[in-house]
Amino acid sequence: MTPVVFVHGFLGGSQQWKGQIAALAGREVVAVDLPGFGDNAQTEPLDTIAAYATWVLDALTSQGISHFNLVGHSMGGMIAQEMTLLAPDRVESLVLYGTGATGVLPGRFETIETSKLRAKSDGAKATAGRIVATWFLSPTETETFETCLEIAEQTKLSAILAGLEAMQTWNSADRLTSITARTQLIWGDQDRTYPWSQTEHLWRALPDVRLAVLPDCAHAAHLEKPDIFDALLRDFFVS
Repeated sequence: MTPVVFVHGFLGGSQQWKGQIAALAGREVVAVDLPGFGDNAQTEPLDTIAAYATWVLDALTSQGISHFNLVGHSMGGMIAQEMTLLAPDRVESLVLYGTGATGVLPGRFETIETSKLRAKSDGAKATAGRIVATWFLSPTETETFETCLEIAEQTKLSAILAGLEAMQTWNSADRLTSITARTQLIWGDQDRTYPWSQTEHLWRALPDVRLAVLPDCAHAAHLEKPDIFDALLRDFFVS
């Protein structure tokens, strides 16, 4: 059975996928921690999406994983797109979740440039808390908010700035038709980071795509609506 690889987003980490790993019991699952984030918070961060994509591909190769299904969230969705473009023969199917094709993120709760300036003035921990809070409709009422916050607060300022730079300088808009892998899009209808325009662009441009919009949840739909999210994954990976 083909492994499922999870790539987290900005300020994320492998630990945020515990529920999904449990939901896919019986399958081989790999959840990475990108350089500078999560359990790799002490390693040197990268500052381009292509570099992150190459790092994940190399990490999978080192584990003997040649072909895989791929799930990318947020910045991880950008990385997943880049991985599929770099190694199309390795990606059997693709889930792009809460992400887009334009790194400058038009419609984001604040511009990336503003996030950079505020990170430098406020510090890493305050920045992590402020940004993670935007991922949920009701942070204090969501059990997994504290887990996300703990993961994000491991991130150093250098990784925050590197991740923001990586997103700001990346774009796949003119390359989407080259992504031929069967693709599932997932979007929370109250996402304050990636507005509908980003998801719609992917939906209309990707050659083999289907769309699921999850109601009443924001950027962390896999934590706010885990039952629906997990059912979508199980259905997609067996159909």
